Amino acid sequence: MNREGAVPTGDPTAGLFANEAAARLARDGFNELPAARPRNLFAIAAGVAREPMFLLLIACGAIYLLLGDMGEAAMLLGFVLVIICITFVQEHKTERALAALRDLSSPRALVFRDGEQRRIPGREVVLGDILILAEGDRVAADAALLSGTNLATDESLLTGESVPVAKFPAPTFPEHMGAPGGGESPFVFSGSLVAQGKGTARVLATGERTALGRIGNALASVVAEPTRIQLETARLVKRLAWFGGGLSALIAVLYGLTRGDWLNAILAGITLAMAILPEELPVVLTLFLGLGAWRMAQRRVLTRRIPALEMLGSATVLCVDKTGTLTQNRMTLARIYAGGSTLDLREANAAALPELFHELLEFSLLAGHRDPFDPMEQAIQKVTSQKLAGTEHIHLNWALIDEYPLSRELLAMSRVWQAPDQQNYVVAAKGAPEAIFDLCHLEPGRTAEFGQMANTMASQGLRVLGVAKAAFQRGELPTIQHDFAFEFLGLIGLADPVRETVPPAIAESQTAGMRLIMITGDYPATATSIARQVGLASWNNYIAGPELAELSDAELQRRVRDVNVFCRAVPEDKLRIITALKANGEVVAMTGDGVNDAPALKSAHIGIAMGGRGTDVAREAADLVLLDDDFSSIVTAVRVGRTIFDNLRKAFTFVIAVHIPIVRMSFVPVALGWPLLLLPVHILFLQLIIDPACSIVFEAEPEDADTMRKPPRPSGTSLFDRDTILLGALQGTAVFAALLAVYGIGLHRDQSIEEARALAFTVMVLASLGLILTSRSRSQNFLSILGRRNAALWWIVSAALAFLALILYEPTLRELFKFGRLHTIDLVIAMMAGMSCIAASETVKRAFKFDKVI
Repeated sequence: MNREGAVPTGDPTAGLFANEAAARLARDGFNELPAARPRNLFAIAAGVAREPMFLLLIACGAIYLLLGDMGEAAMLLGFVLVIICITFVQEHKTERALAALRDLSSPRALVFRDGEQRRIPGREVVLGDILILAEGDRVAADAALLSGTNLATDESLLTGESVPVAKFPAPTFPEHMGAPGGGESPFVFSGSLVAQGKGTARVLATGERTALGRIGNALASVVAEPTRIQLETARLVKRLAWFGGGLSALIAVLYGLTRGDWLNAILAGITLAMAILPEELPVVLTLFLGLGAWRMAQRRVLTRRIPALEMLGSATVLCVDKTGTLTQNRMTLARIYAGGSTLDLREANAAALPELFHELLEFSLLAGHRDPFDPMEQAIQKVTSQKLAGTEHIHLNWALIDEYPLSRELLAMSRVWQAPDQQNYVVAAKGAPEAIFDLCHLEPGRTAEFGQMANTMASQGLRVLGVAKAAFQRGELPTIQHDFAFEFLGLIGLADPVRETVPPAIAESQTAGMRLIMITGDYPATATSIARQVGLASWNNYIAGPELAELSDAELQRRVRDVNVFCRAVPEDKLRIITALKANGEVVAMTGDGVNDAPALKSAHIGIAMGGRGTDVAREAADLVLLDDDFSSIVTAVRVGRTIFDNLRKAFTFVIAVHIPIVRMSFVPVALGWPLLLLPVHILFLQLIIDPACSIVFEAEPEDADTMRKPPRPSGTSLFDRDTILLGALQGTAVFAALLAVYGIGLHRDQSIEEARALAFTVMVLASLGLILTSRSRSQNFLSILGRRNAALWWIVSAALAFLALILYEPTLRELFKFGRLHTIDLVIAMMAGMSCIAASETVKRAFKFDKVI
């Protein structure tokens, strides 16, 4: 069952020196496949040129040229350049954020540098690096084995063969890579997964020169599928485009027939089309999701799949591990029990360990890995090496013969050793106390005695393990651990303190309507003790692994409604628990770190992997990766996810509200026989307010005070639900009524058409800025959040007011905008009308109770 090998080429742990690795990286380039390059200025300009709004602007410019109005045509060209600049800034900001995310999501590699183990980004692996491979790792580059123990890799990505392939070092180190596939090969390939075992390998090819690189160039052209809300937005824009096109054609015909001026009729139709087309919606969505993922990364949460941002606000259940997520993952060997006596190692003298406990620590160490990755194993190794240093209980020259891993049927592991001076094999076992009791075939009285001690230690929050030993004559080893004659040695208890940030984070998540379920392999008493410490609801109601195994799927579906602690669980249990929760209609987020967690991570609505201690396969199966492995980061991610969705709703409400008066004031004057209020240049000016407001102001808007006091959003909730559309429509209608009144009164008193247009347009600008202020929150009055930090808001408001003053009082610009000069009384009227629009918007929010869950 165990085969080991090593190439006799000297100590492989020296690896490369850092300066040598840097030189090779500069020479060969990064170890990565070709990726799609960010669009440059010309590509963005070409993209803008294909947009409907750009085509409408070109048509307007052509008509102005035919009318002989060079000034208007030149101004439209200037607006086109401004829009291209804004689009470029938005896209550059989004792509820069996504590039940062790609850097963070790059697979990691453990290598030897300067004779030490170092964890580096996979893209920095170079030719000649020594890779340290372990179960669950994704191989970073093509390499040949130097040493290996029970090593097998999944090469299905390259060969299509799902069965793991065994790997063994070659007697002579190869100079060139072989082909993927085939048994007992010394080669491991970039992108393959270590299915079992461990080893070291020297890199022979990186980047495009790997087997994956040679066949993977097509990956550069892969386009990610749009998310649900992106598809929803695209459908809305398409429908509005068809509606706007038809209505614009109708207005053009109506204008031409009633006034006989067909060039201006076409201009009126194009103006209406520009007013209706919500071209900012797709940009807003892309920017929000891209920058939202970047903001999550700033809070130590990496977004691997964008749809997870949509689901976070809907999560109703968080299933989490205990170790390293709720606790600090800083295991210390705290308490030991042997021969009827206990010893607290936290209080004992560092140099004085009674002989009674020597054998217990000796076999605790032998039952684990010599080079452990697990924090629990590391804690045992650290204390044992210190306490037993210089004694006969440390066996660095013993050879590992075989190992029996932990299984669902038996929560214990054994390792078989050969001592140079002994005839028999020595077997060390360690695992769950009840499993070790079973292996030792203890009498009922002894089982009860030791079980009581295990419960006592577990009730103190310790993770308790039993330890046993056995001897076995040389020869063929048994197939199961039960065939060894084990002798019980004692119990060890490991402490892992609760993270300080966890209790308040759990309280916050429960206030937000999310239920927390802890799934752990610990003893029931340990699990309930930790659950109580962190403030878990119903912490004393639990289901242990053996009971869970006996439950039918229907019974589990019923029990999972009110049980929040699952202990003595194995990774396979997580999938059953999540399936039961989903069957009950819950939206489930789950954490995991091991290879066996991958199916459950995939099954959960939101899979969350550990970035620090998690395996590559777990990270790749997950939607989110916690870069600091801290539970509080999950709650932070939920808060950010809810804020993203809420801010999208605010932005879309504003888009609806601000477009309604623009559309109606483009249509109604034609129907009433009034002079046109809005011309293309006016629409473009308003777009310079609307676009940055949507894509910058609302994206940067902080969370509302009640964001984490609302229950989760129902799954599948549309961005354009009834409340969003109704709120935007009512606010827009209030602005339209004010505009119609101001423009109509202006036309019927002694003002000229140009003065009436200037007055109404000023009201429209002020009302649009007012809509931005009132849309910042659905649950709070705009005055109460006026001081809330949002630098972009005040830059845009200041710029809009400054530019408005410029076009009202600079003669050349005033003429281009077809405005007349406004007097003091006009400005007072405009300000009062703008304030009435703000008051009406706030009244709509309160009257229709739009402050409920959104």
